Amino acid sequence: AFILGIMRGVWVTAVAEHVPFRAIADLITTASVLRYIDGLYDVMRRAGYEAPRIAVAALNAHGGEGGALGMEEITEIGPAVESACAKGIDVTGPVPADTVFGRALGGEFDGVVAMYHDQANIARKLQPMAERVTLFEGLPVPCSTTAHGVAYDIAGQGIADEGGMQAALEHVVQLATGGAGAPH
Repeated sequence: AFILGIMRGVWVTAVAEHVPFRAIADLITTASVLRYIDGLYDVMRRAGYEAPRIAVAALNAHGGEGGALGMEEITEIGPAVESACAKGIDVTGPVPADTVFGRALGGEFDGVVAMYHDQANIARKLQPMAERVTLFEGLPVPCSTTAHGVAYDIAGQGIADEGGMQAALEHVVQLATGGAGAPH
């Protein structure tokens, strides 16, 4: 199972989710990156995307600068992207993380495989609360939630915005119906 986020029509997942920062690079392997590319592709196909366009973020600044700032793009991420391309997946990468979300939100990509939690979630958390959804993939049934906590601080005040919950339910229906009514 893995966690997916959706913001303004862009689907996002991260190879290394809830781990200490110093452990991230060790979790970035060709196999793990490919597993997340495949997983994102599969769930997006089930949600009704015929040929999702997926970007894979780089781990290191400026995409590693050809190895000057890190080798993971050359030794792990690039080979995973090549393997996914060989399977017929429309995937681009490694894309520098400081530009990948701007490009995705601009319409160039439908999904992004980030390398770690904060890389994936800073862009999501900059979006309006009602436009963010979290999905849990790999469970027996589609499961989603809002991209925020329970909001006990506003409970009973009549000020909660139900938009996030409505969006979460819409995405579960989208997955359960094979993309019927999907916005693409």
